[in-house]
Amino acid sequence: MQERYINFFTDYGFKRLFGSEPNKDCLIDFLNGLFDGKEAQIIKLEYRNTEHLGGSELDRKAIFDLYCVTAEGTHFIVELQKAKQQFFKDRALFYSTFPIQEQAQKGDWNFKLSKIYTVAILDFVFEEDANTPEKYLYEVKLTEQETKTVFYDKLTFVYLEMPRFKKERHELKTKQDRWLYAIKNLSQLESIPEELKSEIFERFFQTAEIAKLKPQEKQNYEKSLKYYRDLNNVIDTAFIEGKTAGLGEGRAEGEAKGQAETLRKVALNMKEQGFALDMIARTTGISLDDLQNL
Repeated sequence: MQERYINFFTDYGFKRLFGSEPNKDCLIDFLNGLFDGKEAQIIKLEYRNTEHLGGSELDRKAIFDLYCVTAEGTHFIVELQKAKQQFFKDRALFYSTFPIQEQAQKGDWNFKLSKIYTVAILDFVFEEDANTPEKYLYEVKLTEQETKTVFYDKLTFVYLEMPRFKKERHELKTKQDRWLYAIKNLSQLESIPEELKSEIFERFFQTAEIAKLKPQEKQNYEKSLKYYRDLNNVIDTAFIEGKTAGLGEGRAEGEAKGQAETLRKVALNMKEQGFALDMIARTTGISLDDLQNL
């Protein structure tokens, strides 16, 4: 059956629904639901250029999906991650340094900083989270290890493991629940669920209707959807094949061998599918020089 709504997890879907000026209210409402009671209600939000944060050439290559600042000065990095990526947490921390540096002032400055939130919407689950199978939302701050008290409350990392969000419509109690349900199930729905009937969600679903896309918009979406499906297929296949490479070995040695083989197969398959080398490097952690020799 032809899908009625676009897939949120495509680059096109994410940018259209959360990253465009006409739909800024959707992003604001999502963030307010996500941080309900933990952050002041966001009224106004300004998109910032993601390509020119930081001064060096390396900094300029670090482009995240959305970067915005509230009227009160709170900084938000909101990104969509479609597939497992080596050093994901390192990259999230690295990106968070740009809004920190951006706040630096010349002259006599007391180093006071505004809050920074990195929000990652993940279309996968971290293997290291296997011991918390019911948990889908993680909030990370700098803490003192013994007392577990927050050492610094202005730098927060939030990541959402969307495959673990399994609430049904009758279980949607909060705004956060409703947004996560809408995001995860958008492309599978035929109409707006009764539980989501509100002005903001009606606008969200209307914007997501494939039938309302202009010819060029539809072409861009279909290209983005194919990229999303190809990437998932390549990585899923390589992951399964790589796992088998570690069978018969000692546990630690087998896991290491399996992981290395998985990354190698991911890289090879992505090269065969025509993915750009820089994209393959970011996904696998394999250097560009090594990718050239695969």
